[in-house]
Amino acid sequence: MSTPPQSPQPADQPAPQPQQAAPQPAVPPQSTAYPYPNPQSPPAGAFYAQPTLVGRPGPGQPQVGNPYAQTPPFRPVPPVPPSGGGRAGRAVLWAAVGAVVASAAWAAGVFLVGGRGDGADLRGYSAPSNLCSGADYSSFKGEYTQEDSAPTRISLKDKALDEGYCSLGLKKSGSSYADAYLTLQLDLHKKTDPGPEFTANWKNYGESHSGYDVDPVEGIGDEAYLVSQDTVSGSSGGSRYATLAVRDGWVTYIMTYSLYLTSYSQDKNPPALADITDWLKTDAKATLRQLRD
Repeated sequence: MSTPPQSPQPADQPAPQPQQAAPQPAVPPQSTAYPYPNPQSPPAGAFYAQPTLVGRPGPGQPQVGNPYAQTPPFRPVPPVPPSGGGRAGRAVLWAAVGAVVASAAWAAGVFLVGGRGDGADLRGYSAPSNLCSGADYSSFKGEYTQEDSAPTRISLKDKALDEGYCSLGLKKSGSSYADAYLTLQLDLHKKTDPGPEFTANWKNYGESHSGYDVDPVEGIGDEAYLVSQDTVSGSSGGSRYATLAVRDGWVTYIMTYSLYLTSYSQDKNPPALADITDWLKTDAKATLRQLRD
């Protein structure tokens, strides 16, 4: 028995649509221990500098305060006891008033005294506008007789920091290019004491940089450290490096000598490390002395 042919779908009648799944209920937001709203993501391609919380020392960096810190709450004065309370009632009242006054005085001390500080200990130093001409490095001029005609120098004057920087190329007689380099940096910290970070940085330099010798130096400022490394072997290669870092009060002064010896170097007979360290000590003392005059 043959199946009767089915009638075709009329052209003007739309085709049946598939059934859509029932919408699922939205998932409620999950609770979080962080009580503040999440920051929005920056737009594509945008760059935001992140604050440095703990740096390698950033000598003298002020610590970022806690924006949610609050002052101690003031307790309300208890009500006056009913008449007839006698001396005991009055004693309770004045004790409570005294606690409130003491709390207010403590809070005022935090804001007015604790944030003021005692002032910067600059010892009479001043930062010259041109450290290349204001510093003494004459001990090196006997070995490197040619003057650098275009040294790099930077000067900064700010309410928080005065700074001078100088970078020199050292040339022996007849040299076309620098045989060694000398950098000088003077910092007058006017808002923060650089002492703890200075000590942590330079005293422990050998622990964070392998292959360097660190020696304390007496008789220059409040504290000074000599950091050195010598890998020169014969006249074919290696480097000779020495830094003298000095702190006197809230003032820091750093001198750095560096030499990189290759088979193409013009200087086949560089000065010995012992001579270099002696020159650094002599010139650092002279510079600090004349910057206080």
